[in-house]
Amino acid sequence: MEGRDVADLRMERVLWRRGLVAVAGVDEAGRGPLAGPVVAAAVVLAPGTELPGVDDSKRLTARQREEAYDVIRERALAVGIGIVEPERIDRVNIRNAALEAMEAALAGLTPPVGVQFVLVDGDAPLPGYGGRQRAVVGGDRKVLSVAAASIVAKVTRDRLALEWDRQYPQYGFARHKGYGTPEHIAALARWGPCPLHRRSFLRGLQVRLEL
Repeated sequence: MEGRDVADLRMERVLWRRGLVAVAGVDEAGRGPLAGPVVAAAVVLAPGTELPGVDDSKRLTARQREEAYDVIRERALAVGIGIVEPERIDRVNIRNAALEAMEAALAGLTPPVGVQFVLVDGDAPLPGYGGRQRAVVGGDRKVLSVAAASIVAKVTRDRLALEWDRQYPQYGFARHKGYGTPEHIAALARWGPCPLHRRSFLRGLQVRLEL
């Protein structure tokens, strides 16, 4: 896309040339919402894989993400999903929960892959991978496997939000996905939180904390 950087395979190619074939890109979705889990994805690409339409999930429309998700699922060597629920987020904080979700995504790669190196979006390395990783700030805009992971994580979480909406229709989860929109804040003020809400994120809001 002209005028800005686009995620590509430069970092993966450096690692592939070193003989590290099983390189996983990892990213998460859902750090900021007031409700729902944090969802992470891991994606392993074969050398030379082309993923048309894949870029940072935030740069794509919902329809583009869905289309890219199908391409990733079709062409990736392996894909894994990790989910950490709100109760755990409240217990360990969102940063640690996001790292746990990323490690769970790597552990859940399907088909199973012996990951040799991990490219992680952000500035925080994964506790369980030592020197076999690189944290890349803005990785979802620079690294193709990380961009692919960002899309898988986002689409997975957005699909879960449709289920939450059927379970708790009064909150409008299908529209805001748990983020703190005016609609969501108003619903919280009227109904109080449901089991999906992150209690630690609600401190300071004028809402009832009892169920």
